[in-house]
Amino acid sequence: MNAKARKYLRKLAFWLLVAVIVLFAVFPFYYAILTSFETGSALFDVNYLPESFSLINYVSVFKGQPFGHNIFNSIFVSFLVVALSLLLGVTASYALARVKFAGRGLLLVTILSVSMFPQVAVLSGMFELIRGLGLYNSMFGLAISYMMLTLPFTVWVLTAFMRDLPRELEEAAVMDGATPWIVIRRVFLPVMWPAMVTTGLLAFIAAWNEFLFALTFTLTDDKRTVPVAIALISGASQHEMPWGNIMAASVIVTLPLIVLVLIFQRRIVSGLTAGAVKG
Repeated sequence: MNAKARKYLRKLAFWLLVAVIVLFAVFPFYYAILTSFETGSALFDVNYLPESFSLINYVSVFKGQPFGHNIFNSIFVSFLVVALSLLLGVTASYALARVKFAGRGLLLVTILSVSMFPQVAVLSGMFELIRGLGLYNSMFGLAISYMMLTLPFTVWVLTAFMRDLPRELEEAAVMDGATPWIVIRRVFLPVMWPAMVTTGLLAFIAAWNEFLFALTFTLTDDKRTVPVAIALISGASQHEMPWGNIMAASVIVTLPLIVLVLIFQRRIVSGLTAGAVKG
């Protein structure tokens, strides 16, 4: 086998692998879309191409429960988590990357290690904290609990990005009398957008999809987020689960994430690779 044939086979194997990965990742969502447009016994027929088109499942999702309000709750909590994560992440990364103090490396590792604990391991302690602050069954209580999931990664990525920024930028601003907050806001923020978009979007996805804390720390339907609302969709009996409604609700809450990732995909890649290679 000559070199040209080997090169062709390697390229063919690569694209076959890509096709398998794409099929494995996309097919569940594609089948959910197909199912969301079907009703009655057609829900249980195995179809790989559209055979019917009905919006009744999408209409009944909003009629049967306050699903629109649940979507608003998820949007509010997710944006609040993103804002808090970026605010605390940027200020913490400035201290960890630009200010020299004893135990800086240990502190950074400690922050990252918080994300290694499973949610169920900290559930009881977080519940006592939320209840003690009087934030049980509130959007702000959910936002505070979600910070445990989003803040460690945000601080780690932004610290790695800020560590590689030229010190001349900071020194020039300090020579002009700039305070640390002005340095962060006017010098670092304009060049940190790739990393901030990446961490902000990942924080948004984590808050949007979170289920365990949302189920534990909310009590009423008007305070629940969409993952919990979808899980609580039920029929008249256990044997009459409205699978069409569940699929329609899943499609509704997944589409915004897909759109956001497609819009910011270039910045996500550049943000994740920032600081990975030093010249």
